[in-house]
Amino acid sequence: MGVECEVSAKKAAGEPMGFFERYLTLWVFLCILAGISLGQLFNAPFRFLGSLEVAQVNLPVAILIWLMVIPMLIKVDFGALHHVKRHWKGIGVTLFINWGVKPFSMALLAWLFIGWLFAPYLPAEQLDSYIAGLIILAAAPCTAMVFVWSHLTRGEPNFTLTQVALNDTIMIFAFAPIVGLLLGLSAIVVPWSTLFLSVVLYIVIPVVIGQWWRRAAIRRGGENGLQRVLARLHPFSLGALLATLVLLFGFQGEQIIDQPLVIALLAVPILIQVYFNSGLAYLLDRTFGVDHAVAGPSALIGASNFFELAVAAAISLFGFQSGAALATVVGVLVEVPVMLSVVRIVNATKGWYERNSAFSRRT
Repeated sequence: MGVECEVSAKKAAGEPMGFFERYLTLWVFLCILAGISLGQLFNAPFRFLGSLEVAQVNLPVAILIWLMVIPMLIKVDFGALHHVKRHWKGIGVTLFINWGVKPFSMALLAWLFIGWLFAPYLPAEQLDSYIAGLIILAAAPCTAMVFVWSHLTRGEPNFTLTQVALNDTIMIFAFAPIVGLLLGLSAIVVPWSTLFLSVVLYIVIPVVIGQWWRRAAIRRGGENGLQRVLARLHPFSLGALLATLVLLFGFQGEQIIDQPLVIALLAVPILIQVYFNSGLAYLLDRTFGVDHAVAGPSALIGASNFFELAVAAAISLFGFQSGAALATVVGVLVEVPVMLSVVRIVNATKGWYERNSAFSRRT
């Protein structure tokens, strides 16, 4: 298992950014245009798809989210958890940011900007829903794109894989309570049965399927077999993401046309929380003498979001046409350019980080 974890970590964290990931913001803009146009032209079919629900869970979205999430979870090797001791300081910092700071700082920013400063410019009936969407977005640490960010910062692969596996494990138990707590503090009614159902549908079941599929692929063809499976599933995952966005904007089109500033205003607290959380993680890592190869991915994991889960949970809890669903999609829109800017900052400050830091004094 140790050798397998090493190989898996290097494969996962060494992936270059693909064509789709590099231009994710462009694809999201195109999905906005396509969704709004199709929603106006074919309103009845979109309404029909939105009505296909069981226990408040939209079935087309559930299928699409599974197609998105399962390939990402196949990449995660939970056997890498034995590396926790090796990088305990960096892991401790990232866990603190992910679970002790990020959801709460986002809630504070959402209350400040959406609930107060920007409230006169947003639809009054959607304010609580926008706040809920931002909270849901921040409560889910990133699983997939983190491997790309780690590679671009020359991050330590075993740390990245260990941190992702640990976050996914914690998410099974912590996502619903944290979201429920913060929505409750925001005086937003929490449909607990739907929230827990979302956790089971979009975290627990995909994790079980993903790990079963991963082990079956390795058993049949080793590491090369696993990579072949991931390569075959990749187009389905990307297609599902785009299809979900088209559906979402098909329902949101009228609101976006009526309120063109909505997306820009929702992006403000997201941008602030990304830079705040990544900067805080980076400074804490430097203070505690963490190697730069760990501090880079630590800062990026601390700031990025598992937007696929956030979109699914927001739709399940509040519906396709809700402000919550739109707020989570804004996270998709800004993800790549913002995180690439954090990558550039981390790489450009390596000399400063290692100069007179606790790490350099120790070594």
